[in-house]
Amino acid sequence: MIKDNIENVKKVIEEIKGCSFEDSGITLIAVTKQKPVPDIIEAIDSGIKDIGENKVQELVPKMDQIGDGVNYHMIGHLQSNKVKDIIGRVKLIHSVDRKSLVKEIEKRCKSEGIIQDVLIQVNISKEDTKSGIYVEDLKDFLDYIEGFEYIKVKGLMTMAPHYEKPEDTAWVFKKLKEIFEDIKSINYNNIKMEYLSMGMSHDYQVAIENGSNMIRIGSYLFGDRIY
Repeated sequence: MIKDNIENVKKVIEEIKGCSFEDSGITLIAVTKQKPVPDIIEAIDSGIKDIGENKVQELVPKMDQIGDGVNYHMIGHLQSNKVKDIIGRVKLIHSVDRKSLVKEIEKRCKSEGIIQDVLIQVNISKEDTKSGIYVEDLKDFLDYIEGFEYIKVKGLMTMAPHYEKPEDTAWVFKKLKEIFEDIKSINYNNIKMEYLSMGMSHDYQVAIENGSNMIRIGSYLFGDRIY
């Protein structure tokens, strides 16, 4: 089932982009929240190269069991006291959203002599239930990060509201894409707009149509989670 679901997502991407999945420029992150390691191994054997987790306490044991060979992503809210457990081990931290977190990542990376790539989480819809920098505060936040050496911004991330009709999310993705392109035109030292992480199981097609090059798919690949 997992393999078929992965192939289905790739086919949809190919239809949207008009080329093979490999040439599409889309990174497919399999979100493995509450999913057992055997399911994750099945996904990897089916072609998944990027794994995403919401919580450090789930991510670290899975990294230890699965080992190298895939890219790991921290996509959920990150507490500052958990930074030490994942820096240098994950390809990207998607959820950088406050100055105190930036400061902690910089401190930990400097002490170990490593560089950590991150994405800035932007709360386009200003929902109280979602983390992220508001658009009007983003420039100040980027200027702050520009003063650091061991944390490198590689793009932006957002989560859209859950609308019944996925197409209703388009305005969120369009807005972040515009911001992404605007930042590209600014000559920062340690901020480069490479990744635009937006789109999940419910709305990834709309996200890709509006500029996403990194999607985070969980329930569509692995089935619904049991809470």
